[in-house]
Amino acid sequence: MDRVCRWGILGTAGIARKNWKAIKLSGNSRVAAVASRRAGAAEQFIDECSSQVPVTDRPAAVSSYEALLGRDDIDAVYIPLPTALRHEWVIRAAEAGKHVIGEKPAALNASQVREMLQACQEHQVQYMDGVMFMHSGRMPIVRQLLDDGDSLGQLRRLYGQFSFAGDEEFGRANIRTDSRLEPHGCLGDLGWYLIRYFLWVMNGQLPTHVQGRSLSQLQGNESPHPVPGEFAADLYFDNGVSAGFYCSFRTENQQWIHASGSRGNLRIHDFVLPYHGSSIEAFVTQDAFVIDNCEFHMEHHETRHAIRERDAGAASAQEVCMIRNFANQVLSNHIDRTWPDWTLKTQVVLDACFQSAADDGAAVTVQL
Repeated sequence: MDRVCRWGILGTAGIARKNWKAIKLSGNSRVAAVASRRAGAAEQFIDECSSQVPVTDRPAAVSSYEALLGRDDIDAVYIPLPTALRHEWVIRAAEAGKHVIGEKPAALNASQVREMLQACQEHQVQYMDGVMFMHSGRMPIVRQLLDDGDSLGQLRRLYGQFSFAGDEEFGRANIRTDSRLEPHGCLGDLGWYLIRYFLWVMNGQLPTHVQGRSLSQLQGNESPHPVPGEFAADLYFDNGVSAGFYCSFRTENQQWIHASGSRGNLRIHDFVLPYHGSSIEAFVTQDAFVIDNCEFHMEHHETRHAIRERDAGAASAQEVCMIRNFANQVLSNHIDRTWPDWTLKTQVVLDACFQSAADDGAAVTVQL
């Protein structure tokens, strides 16, 4: 039997259930252990996940994160713990020789991220954040459209929105409204994806400066301070491209990216969580304003570019590709430094947006 990457899961957050299935479907991985600090939580998690996605070998239920990291049957760990805890546990995982996928935002600030990445480098383990769309087959198609010189022409403006409307219970009790655990609020939970997509479109180029504003705030019952409930920001690049985004816990489901150029525009309606189905797509529009004497018409010219890829829970889905790609690196003993670089750049921009909002929307210079 070919060797597989043996995973440990630190914590039982909801998103870990999606990656339980992704690990099963990857073809080169299995869950070896799940840890929780709450008595019985790991057993319950394993039971519930196994009832829908059965596994051949039942993972061990471990009563502490430390114990999981001390196991010799773990190659890599997935860390979906709250943002305030990630710094400590990524470093401890690296020190234990475990490769790491960590949820986002990566940490409370870029200083913490640098310490995490330094620990991973020193102990020769791979770090990657859990931005699943980076592993989608749609990304090469979008890159080709951005770079072909014809579909969009010269890129000028990027804009995007990622939002969902949390209910009253969400506002009162969800950890994303607790400043002790998730101080960035919607900026960290949702804005991270928008910032990452912009940076990817710009081939990793950082903006020179940003301006951000917290448009409204939420404060959970146990939270000592409010966190952003709605956030808007603008990013400015030194080649004349600008980008703007809006993210929110108070606005209906939306997750779109729009890129405007001198010849056309590109729109993706579902850039984070692909719509349910067997294909995913991007649209290029090159509308024409036609005048013939007294006749005035705006003509709509749109081309659909699609790829066969399931939205979730299938071998071709982006979260499965993420696990498979990561495991391949672990199994080949290959460390890819581009993944930590993406994380640090995203955190640096997020920090600048957060600081700008604290400074009443003042421009903040972005420095790596």
